[in-house]
Amino acid sequence: MRFAVVSDIHGNLPALQAVLDDIAASGADAILNLGDIVSGPLWPCETADHLIPLALPTIRGNHERQVLRPLDGMGASDRHAAERLTPPQRAWLASLPAALRWQQEVLCCHGTPSSDLQYFLETVGADFGERGSRGVRAATHAEVLARAGSAEAAVIVCGHTHMPRICRLDDGRLVVNPGSVGLPAYDDSHPHEHLMETGSPHARYAMLEKGRHGWSAQLRAVAYDWDIAARQAEAHGRGDWADALRTGRVGRREAEAVATARRPG
Repeated sequence: MRFAVVSDIHGNLPALQAVLDDIAASGADAILNLGDIVSGPLWPCETADHLIPLALPTIRGNHERQVLRPLDGMGASDRHAAERLTPPQRAWLASLPAALRWQQEVLCCHGTPSSDLQYFLETVGADFGERGSRGVRAATHAEVLARAGSAEAAVIVCGHTHMPRICRLDDGRLVVNPGSVGLPAYDDSHPHEHLMETGSPHARYAMLEKGRHGWSAQLRAVAYDWDIAARQAEAHGRGDWADALRTGRVGRREAEAVATARRPG
């Protein structure tokens, strides 16, 4: 059995197309989609229209919940998508489950099995800026084990952090984050200020395979025309996304970019 996992597309249609082409060339029995599909200043409607006919096994992420809420108080990335989505696209997002078990052995979640907001394979600290700290580190084995809880699955696939990572637990369970198809870096302030950076602009996904000795995973990075995506972000006033899309690192921060975009003249 061989399958691909994508996550955190965030409306980046050129990146999604490149990843799907790479998966097709590599061969896979299925493609699983772990959510955060359209939110962002790129191509939300076009991305939804590309995915809906594919009927991939798909779960919702935190941003699917958020784009379907009332606009009041909505963040800029969710608002960009929410203001453009059609009723059929919104109905599709609303129909997605929070978690999914695939082929008995694979559990799909966005954050962790119990939360679409919790980081699974990373831990945020309160040390941002100290000795160059980005405010986040790889989770310890004990932390990952606690977050996995009693979930019965040989493989748990997760997204949310945009960071490609693999962890095999002592009990044999394999936890895999494929990274983000559409956004290789971002800044956040919850629960503390931190930066998530892959360090390159490539679109990410994972390929998993079951062999004689059990499950294995390969993290893949795919080149595409990220400058087109960056220019789309700039056209919608999101210089922070443009910097991340071109470099895989945080340049301008979200708050700065949004405030600049709202400034008259």
